[in-house]
Amino acid sequence: MRSTTTSVDPPASAPTAAPTHRDPLLDVVRAGLRVYDLGRQLTVGMPQSPNHPAYWHTLPRRHGDRVREDGGSAANDMLVMGTHVGTHIDALAHVSHNGLLHGGVDAAQAGAGGRYAQLGVHTIAPMVRRGVLLDVPAVLGEPCPPDYEITPDDLDAAERGQGTPVGEGDVVLVRSGWGRHFDHPDRSVYPGADTGVPGVGEAGARWLAERRVHAAGADTIAFEHLSPGRGHAYLPAHRVLLVEAGIYLVETMNLEEVAAHRVREFTFVLAPLPLYGATGSPVRPLALVPGHSAPNGHSVPSAADTPAPDTDGGHHG
Repeated sequence: MRSTTTSVDPPASAPTAAPTHRDPLLDVVRAGLRVYDLGRQLTVGMPQSPNHPAYWHTLPRRHGDRVREDGGSAANDMLVMGTHVGTHIDALAHVSHNGLLHGGVDAAQAGAGGRYAQLGVHTIAPMVRRGVLLDVPAVLGEPCPPDYEITPDDLDAAERGQGTPVGEGDVVLVRSGWGRHFDHPDRSVYPGADTGVPGVGEAGARWLAERRVHAAGADTIAFEHLSPGRGHAYLPAHRVLLVEAGIYLVETMNLEEVAAHRVREFTFVLAPLPLYGATGSPVRPLALVPGHSAPNGHSVPSAADTPAPDTDGGHHG
């Protein structure tokens, strides 16, 4: 069958087509980007909230289990995990208060049928936004101790000292320094059930809500301050941010490298898995700044970025 498509040359008098405009973002990428991986590696047995199904990974088929006639072989995997383990984002469907989700949505009706169609994680658009790291240990002169509530004064001091004012629509990451315990051999240290965990409380959450940020993240499992022995029984910051303000939460982040290199402002990139009706999703957030990364993807600091002790509350942009 002959094609019905024909090629027609323009008449000699036709104007020359305008050149294709170059995407300026490609120029930035070609000039070099330093990529900071803000996500934790998913491993069996990693510390997590006891309220969610644990991460499990197995290989149903390994190389050699089946070999093709040409000698080829393929392995495959199976994952079992909750959507709130490892580095993850909380959708607005994750928390209700007095029977209501964000926007006054009836929580019971929203979950009818076993999916949260209205505020599930599939409704979170991929994020490419200005990111701000509020490095509270740089203000305090040391990592936050257990059971430390990060106050609006702490957030003000970090914002002011760094010269990184928080704006509407930003993604704000609050570092407590507790992330250094993630790989502790005693897996009970990082969750901090007995010791408590540092983080923002209700007042700090309102500080973020007043600035109308798009999302907030932290280097702890529950984002917010936890008192010793109470676990996740009382989470007022979740209520303020998820239910009242409609602000997403990103938890169990790796903020140590980006803080060590004193990167406090960056392009933040995050894309949840589009899990229809789910209350959360594993994520691998990135912080992008001008520079270069090593072939393995890890950031390569220049001489100007060499980490130095930051215990004097130094003000670094």
